[in-house]
Amino acid sequence: MAAKQLPLNDVGRRVCHADGQHGSSSIADCSRRAAWMEKNTTPFSILQYSSLYCRAVLDSGTGNGDLKKPRTDGPKAMPLSEVDSKHCDEMLQLYKLQMPEDLYHFWDFCKDLCPDNPLDALKDTLGLRLVGPFDILAGAHKNSKNPKPNFYLHWRYFYDPPEFQTILQGSEDSQHHFGYYRDTPDSLPSFVGENEAKKGCTITQMGDNVFAAVRLFLLRKRKEKGSRKAGGDGLESLEAKLRDRAETLSLSLEQKTKYMKQRDKKVVTKTFHGAGIVVPVDKNDVGYRELPETDAGLKKICKAIAEARNDEERVKAFGPLQEMITFVQFANDECDYGMGYELGIDLFCFGSHYFHKVIKQLLPMAYSLLKRNLFGEILEAHLCSRGHDNLDQLSAH
Repeated sequence: MAAKQLPLNDVGRRVCHADGQHGSSSIADCSRRAAWMEKNTTPFSILQYSSLYCRAVLDSGTGNGDLKKPRTDGPKAMPLSEVDSKHCDEMLQLYKLQMPEDLYHFWDFCKDLCPDNPLDALKDTLGLRLVGPFDILAGAHKNSKNPKPNFYLHWRYFYDPPEFQTILQGSEDSQHHFGYYRDTPDSLPSFVGENEAKKGCTITQMGDNVFAAVRLFLLRKRKEKGSRKAGGDGLESLEAKLRDRAETLSLSLEQKTKYMKQRDKKVVTKTFHGAGIVVPVDKNDVGYRELPETDAGLKKICKAIAEARNDEERVKAFGPLQEMITFVQFANDECDYGMGYELGIDLFCFGSHYFHKVIKQLLPMAYSLLKRNLFGEILEAHLCSRGHDNLDQLSAH
């Protein structure tokens, strides 16, 4: 059957088998869901159907370059998770982001580990707690003490850029956490990242799915202990279960997958957080131009502004930055949108409130020009209440 222009819905996050143990999902069922989603969400791109399954394909026609598509090189298609499709629809409504299938499978995995409290299934062995979208799957949002939770900010740590969405909470002392990193709002995550907000803005890549990230963290924790004896049995057992489930699902456990390496080739600059940004660059190299300062030079300028002794000194220190902003305006006029994107992200990562006004000037514009408006909305909400506390939007504020 030829592909039809339909919005992305719960069909898009899973394989819809025509028959089998999970029941049937006919083309008519997919179309009915698509019609409902068309009234309730922003349309995405193309749905392709086959006789065996329906899977969403995220098209690159938005000007954002190649987006992450469902794997075709694996030994077999990923089986369905046990999560009900209505929960997936609710997730999309609350976050306005499409969740990858590994999130739902990891929820199933943690329910098997600890049926009574899957959110804390990894607490004793790894010190990790499932948060963010997992709170929705657990139904915690229905008993929220906050009457108006903002899911753009739910577990959004101080240095989390709009591209980052927290899914696991670690040490509260260092504000260690894991999250999905997306290059565009309408694409699936490019990888799972790790950050310690009390230590800085660095985002470390930890595989392209949550099973890989948790296993890598487990291996590191075991190595830090220096022995497999103290608590080793629990770690060994958990690692075996993670490995077996990932293998069943055909998920890679590598820290750097083939797709992530392909993404690295599209990264135009690493930025202060190290995860890099991707923007479309055409054959004439239009799309990105370098900042006139090195990372070290820009950090020196930022430090002079943030640590100025008085307003007069600070205004003077802003001079070089103001010049760069002028260059960004020229770059935007010539379609090199990546320059303002880079400068805005770097200033955000530096962390000083003195740059919030400039960030609001640079980043929402960059996101708009790159057709990533949702990231702009997330950023503006974050800057209005940026801090290290009150991260759980479901608690009373």
